[in-house]
Amino acid sequence: MADNGTVEISGGRLGFIGLGTMGMPMALNLLRAGHRLGVWGRSPDKLSGAIDAGAELAASPRALAGQSDTLFLCVTDTDAVESIVFGEGGIAEGASETLLLVDHSSINPDRSRDFAARLKDACGAGWVDAPVSGGPFGARDGTLVIMAGGEDSDIARLRPAAEATSQRLTHMGPVGCGQATKLVNQMIIGAEIAVLAEALGFARTYGVDCKLVPEALAGGWADSTVLQDHGKRMIAAAYRESAPGNMIKDMNNACDMGQATVSPMPVTALVTELYRMLNAQGDAAKGQIGLMWLYAQEAL
Repeated sequence: MADNGTVEISGGRLGFIGLGTMGMPMALNLLRAGHRLGVWGRSPDKLSGAIDAGAELAASPRALAGQSDTLFLCVTDTDAVESIVFGEGGIAEGASETLLLVDHSSINPDRSRDFAARLKDACGAGWVDAPVSGGPFGARDGTLVIMAGGEDSDIARLRPAAEATSQRLTHMGPVGCGQATKLVNQMIIGAEIAVLAEALGFARTYGVDCKLVPEALAGGWADSTVLQDHGKRMIAAAYRESAPGNMIKDMNNACDMGQATVSPMPVTALVTELYRMLNAQGDAAKGQIGLMWLYAQEAL
């Protein structure tokens, strides 16, 4: 029994920071699964959904770290992770060697590895980098896929809680390898979106009824989730407003890692330039499918 009379299930006390588009539904799924969950955010009013569902509000990241066995992050970028973990009143100030920090953010793999070492040196806490794929619907439905980097024992600690938020957790190697795998994910998605935008632009110009393209290619070798989801939205010019810069952040990180590992990335470099062009035009909020905007600024 916990001090408040609730039954603690495997994984102990959980904490969550970063209750945005992805983090909020993940937190709600943890609560639905019966986990005891504490939360923190810079804007407490944005946490009301989780609080109403039974989450406990913590005063600071430091306080939340002190009362959690496993603490999840899902924030915007590398700098945000560093600030929340190592800034004043941050996680590192309240953590102990029993804490496991699980970072669902998508950040630079080398920085993630550095953060893990710094936290271990500071207090002995463990770190798993665990970015996800599956989008807002996957977060809502608990069907995300998690690509994780960390020690075997830490991955084993994470698995019970991950069952509430994901359909699959794959251990990719030591810390940093989860983030590297997420970059692979983003490189593939970005390249496919770029060629879809190019191909659909050509098809429309030639007179093809583009609304039929996903149906025509379904089941063939060119079929994919990207075509059937992103492609259909590109055809309809159904751009979802999203946090500006998320995709360009990931593509920039991929190019940085290509340079760091001397890995040729000519396709990724070209796709990155397209996203940079979209960003320079002020249209980054159109999200991943925004590259279509470069080819046609109206519904196909």
